[in-house]
Amino acid sequence: MKKNIAISLVLSVAIIGGAIYFVSDKTAVPEIDDLSQSQNIEIRDDIQYITINARGGYSPRISVAQPNIPTKLVVKTNETFDCSASLTIRDVGFQKVLQPTGEETIDLGILKEGGTIQGVCSMGMYSFQIRST
Repeated sequence: MKKNIAISLVLSVAIIGGAIYFVSDKTAVPEIDDLSQSQNIEIRDDIQYITINARGGYSPRISVAQPNIPTKLVVKTNETFDCSASLTIRDVGFQKVLQPTGEETIDLGILKEGGTIQGVCSMGMYSFQIRST
């Protein structure tokens, strides 16, 4: 009898834990390990360009940019037919369904030191951050 209760308890915990793992939104808050400090950032003609790929989410999920210089975001799509093509960046008043393949350049203005700009898909499933330090 005690053995059946123990097995039932273990199975219940495993099922509940598995359900929480699969239902939790793992993309809502980017992890520190996702930081990309220079691979997707380039300064040309005194303008900082940050490139992000949109397809099945956004990559990289966190970019660390320089503050106090004009900044533009380049969002690249390549056969993007999921919700990451529908992008909203509230901080700059941007909301648009991107072309399935191509590039969209978005003026972010001059980033303030210590600020964060967040982009999110239409369903809230995928997001990215641009942090200026």
